[in-house]
Amino acid sequence: MRTTVWLGLALAFAGHAGASEVTIKNDSLTDFGSAAIVWGFVSGEMAGSWLTSPCDGNLVAVQIFWRSPSGTSADVIGNAIHIYRSGSFPNPGAEAQTIGGPVLQDNALNEWRYLDDNNTLPLSVPVTMNETLVVAFEFADPPQAGVDPSVVRDTDGNTSGRNTIYADLGTSFAWFDSATLGVNGDWVIRAVVNCTTVSTNADVSVAMSATPTAYTAGSALQYTIVVANAGPASSPNTTLVDTFPGALQSPTWTCSSSGGATCPAGGSGNIIGSTSLPSGGQVTFTVDGTVAPGTTGTLTNSMTAVVNSPATDPSGTNNTATLDLEAATSDVIFANGFDGAPAALRPVAARATGRTPRQDSSFRRKRE
Repeated sequence: MRTTVWLGLALAFAGHAGASEVTIKNDSLTDFGSAAIVWGFVSGEMAGSWLTSPCDGNLVAVQIFWRSPSGTSADVIGNAIHIYRSGSFPNPGAEAQTIGGPVLQDNALNEWRYLDDNNTLPLSVPVTMNETLVVAFEFADPPQAGVDPSVVRDTDGNTSGRNTIYADLGTSFAWFDSATLGVNGDWVIRAVVNCTTVSTNADVSVAMSATPTAYTAGSALQYTIVVANAGPASSPNTTLVDTFPGALQSPTWTCSSSGGATCPAGGSGNIIGSTSLPSGGQVTFTVDGTVAPGTTGTLTNSMTAVVNSPATDPSGTNNTATLDLEAATSDVIFANGFDGAPAALRPVAARATGRTPRQDSSFRRKRE
């Protein structure tokens, strides 16, 4: 039978969490809060907490509050502290690590960061965000009720699916939900996770080209636009905007992706929407339209990619691509006194930035 005594406790910390570390727990015990000591354990039985990591990283420490009614008892050596992967509650999964022979100080939140007494083998269990692990303390000797120190629970209820006991109820050892054995609070058994610092920098760039490289009024024109993420972080919420020039009639587009990126298969009109770009991912838009008859001057098109939270772009100078196209001009060949037709069209190359005066056509007479 589990027996308890209620106490007002002042937490004494034997360890601490570093700047990038997060303490994960189920209990609500605070300094000078109320708690209850739980006895009734025999050798080999365990009290276990199911704890969920808030991040990717490594479990680097475990903590257990240990208390007697007097708070002045001698140190106690336990059998072990076991760290298990999650299983099917109340049964944990595979054992990930074990701390053998932990020494517990009375009236303290004891912390262990090493696997050995010489503090040479650090505790480190890889975890992923939202992964649940089980930290369980195994008793070596039965604590005497009302006298000896033991594990402690809080006093505001037992969180469902979070507290277990490995117990011998007369037939064999098995795992139980602690609430079914009369434990009406959460174990003050905690873990410390060192969250891995992950870069949020996503270097997203836009590139654009056109076919042909100089437009002809009334003829077809195709743009190819590539939006890529050089990383190192992903950019899951990237806004793309391309408002096509008014002279590009009835634009339609298709989109292909690679490297885990996403985009719509196709559409018509301007490109305005979002895409997800993992590091190394890219999307490619192929845009087809017709240049309106009578169009003259420079035809300008721009695509902009906006990197939104949680990512940030360390180099915003390559997030917009602008392409200026000039009209194709003719290299006219005259023969027999102005009686020949234009022999060829000489395209003027597209310019990604800046503008220069249009080149004049050159004329020559064919020698008779």
